Amino acid sequence: MTVDFSPFIPWSVLAALAAVVAFVAVFAIWRGIRGAWIRTLAALALLAALANPLLMQEDREQLSTVVPVIVDRSQSQQTPDRIKMTDEALAQLKDRLSRFPNIEPRYVDANEPENSDTPSTRLFSALSAAVADVPPARIGGAIMLTDGEVHDAPGVNQALGFEAPVHGLVTGKANEFDRRIEVIKAPRFGIVNEEQQLVLRVFDDGPSPGSTADVTVKLNGDVIAALQATPGQDTPFSFKVPRGGSNVLEFSVAGLPGEVTEANNRAVHVIDGIRENLRVLLVSGEPHAGERAWRNLLKSDASVDLVHFTILRPPEKQDGTPINELSLIAFPTRELFVDKIKDFDLIIFDRYQHRGVLPILYYDYIAQYVENGGALLIAAGPEHAGQDSIALTPLSAVLPAEPTGQMIDKAFYPRLSEDGRKHPVTRGLDGSADEPPHWGRWFRSVDVASPHGQTVMVGADNHPLLLLNRAGQGRVAMLLSDQGWLWARGFEGGGPHVSLYRRIAHWLMKEPALEEEALTARASGRTLEVTRQTIGANPGQATVRYPSGKTENLPLNESEPGLFKAEKKMDEIGLFEIRNSNLTTLVHVGAVDAPEFKAMISTTDVLKPISGKTRGLVTRVSDTNGAIEVPPILPVRGQVRVADNDRMQIKLTNETVLKGINTLPLFAGFAGVGVLLLAFGAMWWREGR
Repeated sequence: MTVDFSPFIPWSVLAALAAVVAFVAVFAIWRGIRGAWIRTLAALALLAALANPLLMQEDREQLSTVVPVIVDRSQSQQTPDRIKMTDEALAQLKDRLSRFPNIEPRYVDANEPENSDTPSTRLFSALSAAVADVPPARIGGAIMLTDGEVHDAPGVNQALGFEAPVHGLVTGKANEFDRRIEVIKAPRFGIVNEEQQLVLRVFDDGPSPGSTADVTVKLNGDVIAALQATPGQDTPFSFKVPRGGSNVLEFSVAGLPGEVTEANNRAVHVIDGIRENLRVLLVSGEPHAGERAWRNLLKSDASVDLVHFTILRPPEKQDGTPINELSLIAFPTRELFVDKIKDFDLIIFDRYQHRGVLPILYYDYIAQYVENGGALLIAAGPEHAGQDSIALTPLSAVLPAEPTGQMIDKAFYPRLSEDGRKHPVTRGLDGSADEPPHWGRWFRSVDVASPHGQTVMVGADNHPLLLLNRAGQGRVAMLLSDQGWLWARGFEGGGPHVSLYRRIAHWLMKEPALEEEALTARASGRTLEVTRQTIGANPGQATVRYPSGKTENLPLNESEPGLFKAEKKMDEIGLFEIRNSNLTTLVHVGAVDAPEFKAMISTTDVLKPISGKTRGLVTRVSDTNGAIEVPPILPVRGQVRVADNDRMQIKLTNETVLKGINTLPLFAGFAGVGVLLLAFGAMWWREGR
């Protein structure tokens, strides 16, 4: 309660009047004039009434004490046991805080940053955001419900922005252990079929079981090795890159009973295979207009080492010219098809026919080369329908179709078949979307019966034109016309012969991007992109297995014929497994070395320095029997000076808010009038004597 003044006249005038009263009073008292004291008191009463004194009383309301409760919802907290512990401890904590009406808890779920590719637990950032609008004096403390792995904990000498205890309620159990695996050093690129080296390491966080770890190594989904690794030590591993393009190495360490999680028991490394100059053998059966198209295409590619032979003088052509006078090079059949056949990535027979140049046994060698993983392309002409066709040799065992012996001499536009519109070798060829296709015509093709594999292009009357097929571990393609050179010469506008020939060659050499049945996945930031290539029907949904172990079905939508895609922003970071039908692929979303997966065991060590400085409490919410128990709350008035080892102290605030002010004029009403009348009456009485 205080006294204030609200004068009826300006203070300057009131001061002048007070000065006059003081002068007159002093003069009257000095001269001894009768009634001087009574007149002085009456004047003072009048001045006091003009000053209008007010008795004031503030109406204030006690403010609540704000206590932020930061709940760790990071990925390391997403194991079933920790989710249960967190939820039970949070329920108990809410019950305890609800018993104190003057405490205002603020519950904040601290998730990983949405746009971060490097997941981490940032509880103190969440704490700062939760109390950004609260004066420091109103903060009574902070409670963190976490596994203890906090990655933004400030140093002991750093200011928190408030002076109140910081408490830590730690989930998990004491003496936890976890086994994980990491690729320490590995090449990003590798030459196909050459030895590569990488280094991996198995880590045991917490009390180690002390045993060696069994590591299974997969390359592109196939198991290639089983290793024994000693935890904490580097384990070298050698392998060969089997193909060009993306190759996925997966390392998985066997889980142990009782470990925290198996989400980090797998590691993946992607290495891009680079072919060191593709070795191609091109054999032309005779000079013809289309021979130059093949030669120019292959010679224009700097990554291709081309060996080209054209049969100019078959054995039956005997004109009496001595061999030593011929300028022709003898065809090195044994060297090419016996000694060095495995050195070639692709063999092309361009209008080749069996005319005694190759012994019949050599065709069997070529068939074995294909079945063991080689690639063969047949560019057929009229000779393929004749009596000397290579389809009548042992090579027929790997060919996708047999000729009927007839040629189809009829102008036609090459068209994509139903499978061809979906197959990556022919899908989207320039001009294929028009009808007729926006390219030149061809005029003859070889008629075949009972084709195998995929017919991706058709000719006149829908007869097969381009066949693709697998034979054993290798691949075979048959182009049943020798008219492709018309496109190269620009006849009737030409056509996409370069794209077509190049795609056929790359498919034969097992380029992953041209597989007709494939499941691939890539990560762009935290967005997972799944692509399913098929020449069949709608493949349905893809099943995504998260690092935490949960699964989700992801619908695949057709973006192009035969190409289905799905895209989703993931709320977890780590190694994802995607399945569709019998296909499986792996992809790592986010940074491989994210702090969230460096250590998954719970700990009290991170929060203890901060808690000790602020006189808080750090304790586990689970006892040795697995029961969940949250410490009691102890409200404290004034500064918290001593830590309590059994209770969480909360510093109650003294802050209030002004609701209103009550005022009482001291000279208002009858009381004021009475005082003035009494003063002037006394003065009058004295004058009357």
